Amino acid sequence: MEFTLWDSAGQENYDRLRTLSYPDTDVIILCFSIAYPDSFENVRDKWISEIKEFCPETPVILVGLKKDLRADPTLVRTLRQRRQQPVKTEAGRAMAKDIKAACYLECSVSKQYLITLPRPFGRGLALA
Repeated sequence: MEFTLWDSAGQENYDRLRTLSYPDTDVIILCFSIAYPDSFENVRDKWISEIKEFCPETPVILVGLKKDLRADPTLVRTLRQRRQQPVKTEAGRAMAKDIKAACYLECSVSKQYLITLPRPFGRGLALA
């Protein structure tokens, strides 16, 4: 199996350039930070509409990053002061269902919570 990963920038300055990476895309791995609820909201507010416009038939895998920080007391306290909280697994699953993602996964590099992509995306292909 051969694959290429493209990490695209989310800033407005890169909007036109980013769309050049969409042709011939076989699967989109759409990531957000569990520790940063605003990035989760961007899945619906920014990313999924762009993906549906440029890759309407391409499967999407929704991935929550930084799973280990969900229980970090400092982060929880900081988010609480902003009337926010880390993104819960149930919210990620609900978002995946809403955007019709093929699946929802969570991972963390620092705690070695790696993910294995389900079939048909690649049996045994682990991503950090």
